[in-house]
Amino acid sequence: MKKHLLLFAFSALAFTSCEDDDVQGYEMDMLKGEWKTVKTEVISGKDNTTALQTFTPTGCETKSITEFRTDYYASYTGFSGVGASCTSAKTEGTYTYSNEDKLLVIKYDNDSERAYKVIILSNSELRLVQMFDNVDVNGDLVIDTTYITYKR
Repeated sequence: MKKHLLLFAFSALAFTSCEDDDVQGYEMDMLKGEWKTVKTEVISGKDNTTALQTFTPTGCETKSITEFRTDYYASYTGFSGVGASCTSAKTEGTYTYSNEDKLLVIKYDNDSERAYKVIILSNSELRLVQMFDNVDVNGDLVIDTTYITYKR
């Protein structure tokens, strides 16, 4: 009986450890690809619902792309300019992602690490909460939070 109980315990442990790897792989697979920023919002830290500022890309900015690959490569290609004369600049780096705490940390070349909390991750939408450089936008002495929404 003890042998069967011990075998069951090891089997349960093996299946449990594989489950986290499967979830991590699944979420990494959903994260990979090219994403376009569709909206950046600053939300009140006091009630976490009131939008204080909303920015949507216009003109050449709408072509900007953030890319993630499953080998932990990240890049950002930013477009700027006016009308049909858009110019681009590409920044490359790496990222880490933890499916347990939904933390995405991006480190572009010649820049510091920037952490984000993943709120939504699906095949068509990625919504992040910026975990750095948040400030009190509306003067109520409570730090407000920046949310960034991407679409494929």
